[in-house]
Amino acid sequence: MIMAPSPSIFIRMLLLGTFCLCSVLNAAGDEESESCADDALDFGFYAFFDPVSYSADEDAESEGFHRHLGYEADLLTALEAMQGAGLSFSRHPIPVFDEIWLQSASPEYDIVGGGITILDSRKRDATGEDRVFFTSGHIIFRQSLLTRAEDEARMNSYDKLSSDLRVGALSSTTGEFRLLELTGLVDEKGVLAAGVQVDTPQGMVIADGSDDYVITPAGESPSLAERSALHPPAAAMPQVIYLGRDAGENELIEALQAKTIDAFARGDLGNQAAAHASGGSLVVAARDDKIEYGGFTVDINAPELAACLDEKINWLTDDRRIGYGDWVEDPSVFMRRAQIWNERRAQED
Repeated sequence: MIMAPSPSIFIRMLLLGTFCLCSVLNAAGDEESESCADDALDFGFYAFFDPVSYSADEDAESEGFHRHLGYEADLLTALEAMQGAGLSFSRHPIPVFDEIWLQSASPEYDIVGGGITILDSRKRDATGEDRVFFTSGHIIFRQSLLTRAEDEARMNSYDKLSSDLRVGALSSTTGEFRLLELTGLVDEKGVLAAGVQVDTPQGMVIADGSDDYVITPAGESPSLAERSALHPPAAAMPQVIYLGRDAGENELIEALQAKTIDAFARGDLGNQAAAHASGGSLVVAARDDKIEYGGFTVDINAPELAACLDEKINWLTDDRRIGYGDWVEDPSVFMRRAQIWNERRAQED
């Protein structure tokens, strides 16, 4: 596991104890919370975002593919352990990330997760209708570039990327969008720069600078669907290569190691994990300054469930004081918070 720079585990535990005690004292007068659900909830999770949310086995035909692991998996298990919360989850892997957030509005799932950045644009479907709520943010995201160790110096800043470099991305992710935005391939609204050439199954499409050619973290113009590459109109912009739609982000890491791409643009947590697992052959180079939060989605017609989940998630994260770095140091951190919740309930009873 990656060890992010932090105080010692002992000090972190003391600090956590202080946060927990404050939370118990602050909540001492609260009324007992009602149950969130009467039955098990169907939870769809993205299967390929190690270490945040992933399947134990990448083979979709294996039993392990249905076993949920990672930060979000442990957060869910702690939610199930909170007495009186009425939460239990039947977990189902989802192999494709594109518009995964909208699947909580389908009959198949009650909740969807998997490292989903909270964005207003992702609450709406293609017609602009609101379809989902996001729960309270429980994890911080920022974007970065993963590259080979020998190439770190030439890719330690987004503004160093040029047309001779091939940067891999997963479509409809914040990693893709921030890469395009930071390098000038799109503007802040996602409109492609004039002259960008896009390889699609229907052939090459050339953007004219109008809003007929848009790529955002929530989707893209119909003509740009299932794109495989972007070719820049200027030397100071990189090529973008799209992989992993069906096989997940490991396909991009393999392409990076095979030198068919020069960098991989995605969330820093996943890139840190890949760099650590590579034994030093891969490194995180450029890092984006922008901070965003990740959460789960719930159907727009289930506001009570969303509010109830928010209350329980905020308890487990101590209102965002506890997050990914704490979990890395101690994967039981959320379960210990659930135990404190249960002890308080027992005292009140």
